[in-house]
Amino acid sequence: MLRRLLSSLAAAALLPAFAVSAPTTASGAPERSISADQAQKPARYRATIEWTEHGIPHITADGFGSIGFGSGYAAAGASLCTLADTLVTGRGERSLWFGPKARYNDQVTLDATNLQVDTVVADLHARRVVEKLLRDPVAGPGRQARAMVKGYTAGINTYLREQGRTGVTDPACKGAGYLKPDVEPIDLWYGVYLANLLASTGVFIPQIADAGPPTLTDPGLPQLPLRAADVDRDALLKGLGRDPEAPFGSNATAAGGRATSTGKGMLLGNPHFPWQGRYKFTQQHQTIPGRYDVAGASLIGSPAINIGWNKDVAWSHTVSTAYRFTPYEYRLLGPTTYLTESGPKQLERRQVKVRVREGGKVRTVTEDVWRTAQGYVIDDPAQLMPWSPLSVWAIRDANGEHLRTIDTFLDMGKARNVRDLLRRQDRGGGMPWVNTTAADRKGDVLYADHSVVPHLTNAQEQRCLTVVGRVLDAVAGLPGLDGTRAASDCAWGADPDAQRPGILGPRNLPSVVRRDWVMNANDSYWLPNPASPLEGFPSIIGCERCERTMRTRVVAGYVADRLAKGRKETPASFRGHQHANKVKAAEVMRAGGALDRVCSLTGETEACAALRKWDGRSGRDSRGVHLFEAFVERLPTLPLDLVDTVWTVPFSAADPLNTPRGLNWANPGVVQAMADAIAAVREAGVAFDARWGSLQVAGDRGAPAIGLGGGDGDAVGNANVLSSRNVAPRGRYKPVTYGSSHIQAISYLPGGRLDARTILTYGQSEDPTSPWSTDQTRLFAQEKWVRFPWTDAQIRRDLVRRKVVAGG
Repeated sequence: MLRRLLSSLAAAALLPAFAVSAPTTASGAPERSISADQAQKPARYRATIEWTEHGIPHITADGFGSIGFGSGYAAAGASLCTLADTLVTGRGERSLWFGPKARYNDQVTLDATNLQVDTVVADLHARRVVEKLLRDPVAGPGRQARAMVKGYTAGINTYLREQGRTGVTDPACKGAGYLKPDVEPIDLWYGVYLANLLASTGVFIPQIADAGPPTLTDPGLPQLPLRAADVDRDALLKGLGRDPEAPFGSNATAAGGRATSTGKGMLLGNPHFPWQGRYKFTQQHQTIPGRYDVAGASLIGSPAINIGWNKDVAWSHTVSTAYRFTPYEYRLLGPTTYLTESGPKQLERRQVKVRVREGGKVRTVTEDVWRTAQGYVIDDPAQLMPWSPLSVWAIRDANGEHLRTIDTFLDMGKARNVRDLLRRQDRGGGMPWVNTTAADRKGDVLYADHSVVPHLTNAQEQRCLTVVGRVLDAVAGLPGLDGTRAASDCAWGADPDAQRPGILGPRNLPSVVRRDWVMNANDSYWLPNPASPLEGFPSIIGCERCERTMRTRVVAGYVADRLAKGRKETPASFRGHQHANKVKAAEVMRAGGALDRVCSLTGETEACAALRKWDGRSGRDSRGVHLFEAFVERLPTLPLDLVDTVWTVPFSAADPLNTPRGLNWANPGVVQAMADAIAAVREAGVAFDARWGSLQVAGDRGAPAIGLGGGDGDAVGNANVLSSRNVAPRGRYKPVTYGSSHIQAISYLPGGRLDARTILTYGQSEDPTSPWSTDQTRLFAQEKWVRFPWTDAQIRRDLVRRKVVAGG
């Protein structure tokens, strides 16, 4: 790291005499362009940014504030419009800039009008929620995290000052009035806080903003009858942010020393995230010489690396099945009077003011929200939680009670091995809604769901469930608790080993360290490896001895199948799993000729010929994938209390990775699903043997129709998940806007070396005018990797541009 140390020292020496930013000229000398005021005022932050091929920034500085500064500057250059949109949201100004009636869809769980979003955010500001957390010595951030955020916002402002109103080229926000160099750290902290709420309060924004006492026209009656078997499970899960047809998830596999040719750890991580909006990743590499050296990817607006590696340990994340909140049901004595153990209390009605822009005019509107001591009141009859004449529901949100996320990720970057990584994660106490899978240089591998989970034991849950709460628990695994006792025996507990009260501590959270392999593909924590089932944990974290998805089954076979053949994983074979594009459901359904027999029973000879010739993969050149996806999408689903007749062999917890199996060709519903799929493909005007890459194409903003391999995940069994969500097809059969995102294959090698291969599927820059907008999408389509420059020599080899930035 000598070169980077010299680079940092040179930057410190040069900056008082040179520009706020000093790009390298053709001769290698920094350009001089500094104002008189800037020349007299020493810069608070200094960083050297070296962009390598594909626009990847390598940021070197002498402290966390300056690392944050370089990160903010680079993020603004790559993702300014989304970054600015995130800050506008955190300020509660969506209605001001985009109009109150327009909808905000974060592409994951939040779908609400701008006014609904601003109403809740305005109340957070009015209650100074984030400001109070910043002052909290336990639930608030530490010194280094604060420095990173402060530097990050200064970096954004420096970039905006350099560009001015006319320098922004991205048409999505070019000339926008909110692009001002006035970003404050508190703006970013609110953005971080809102991201924490993604799987909890964020799900209920409309139900919070529109909550109100029952009226004659809106009596708030629940959907009856209240039997678990009569509830539409898929609809309920969708309303709780867990849509089975649009799951939010990822894959991660770690191979340990006993399973690798090197005797060291390897990690393959593939988060499935949106290709548009605030939950996109940007890549970066951060170095404080001699102190901190970590690379990987960050969600837009995060100064810390969220998924990545250092010289000793690599990690990735998958979305956890745990709930982050509990709903409390309170008995009412009147429309706004609820009962507690200490007597009746009044719901707190809070009125907030929101500025809105309509017809070119700005005005202020007053909205209200309601709260109990536990949290926001919701009015959600579709999810069995209405504000009725008899009861009202409020949610307590564990991720709304901390601001420790940046600390957690920052400290993980310092880890020396997988056990140290988990210790640091637990000490941070801010892993918001994901599992962790990791591998280290020594050859140990880790799976853990040590995310933020309310402290609710199974015994307490059973003691506190209400009648409706029991139905919610039976159908969706969400315990609805008695609000009357929310401050006593139904209050969240505390563990002595937890970072703070109210959440489960490490001893009550599942994890395992092994020497062969572990994985997760968004099923519950139960089975990271068949030899290490994790059991006996609170059910609020997830289910045990429950069915695995087809995607889990294909990912679980990565290392296991290779070892079964007497072969260990090499770096090449391990990363090769990403582009194998196996379709597990097809493999299972074709056994014994069942899939072909189902198709033949429809009498559709042309379609069946195409399906029979299909290679069973979802590669770009595969033919017949679309017909199979359409079939699986239409397979019959049944209520909870009926037997699944799609399969002849049902799920067995004794053989979880091989059941269910045996496609039931004798079931008329299965045959009808195939007939309907054929009809749908015919109606779409697509040939049954069309090449998959001509149908499944990049669909994110500004991307040309680049043909892609991969496909639908959980039910179909693709690990390389690609989906079409929240986008108009515009003549394309399947425009991809969600799925495989920042993919990394990290292999530790002898002699202290490592091999880092990555691909950011939608490109580093969201500006369609940038050369780094679709270059990695094309590589991804060709099943290629980027050799991520890690060492000084690799960075020099791939260097495109070097710039010294300073400001603040």
